[in-house]
Amino acid sequence: MRSTGEVMGWDRDFPRAFLKAQMGAGMVLPSEGRAFISIKDADKGAPMLEAAKVLLEQGFTLMATSGTQSWLDGHGVSCELVNKVYEGRPHVVDLLKDGHVQLLMNTTEGAQAVEDSKEMRSVALYGKIPYFTTAAASNAAALAIKAQAEGDVEVKSLQG
Repeated sequence: MRSTGEVMGWDRDFPRAFLKAQMGAGMVLPSEGRAFISIKDADKGAPMLEAAKVLLEQGFTLMATSGTQSWLDGHGVSCELVNKVYEGRPHVVDLLKDGHVQLLMNTTEGAQAVEDSKEMRSVALYGKIPYFTTAAASNAAALAIKAQAEGDVEVKSLQG
């Protein structure tokens, strides 16, 4: 599997296994900071709500675009409001470039959202900021961050 760049995470539960897979791929999940969340309406459900709550429990500050912020607020999850790129500055890309965001969870829908996400992905890639683009991966990442905080995570080679 090394020659193709694949990794596998194996542990007693899914969050720890996901954490190990991220570690194996060279992705360092943050243990603190700000998490940006912007999700399409179809993804506004239990997995994303759980992810937001887990991140808050872990001490993260949440930031969201207007629609996501309203949805989270309606479910008792507080977060800061941040502009989408086309809404003017300061916007999420400015915050990313300035090092004020340590984690991104962004699911898109529509031409404008997809266009905005291109610049976010580029900045996140060069800044090595973890970026998750599905509700399932976002939820898994939040649970992996919680597992990471619980400690005792060891990576074992299958060869030995």
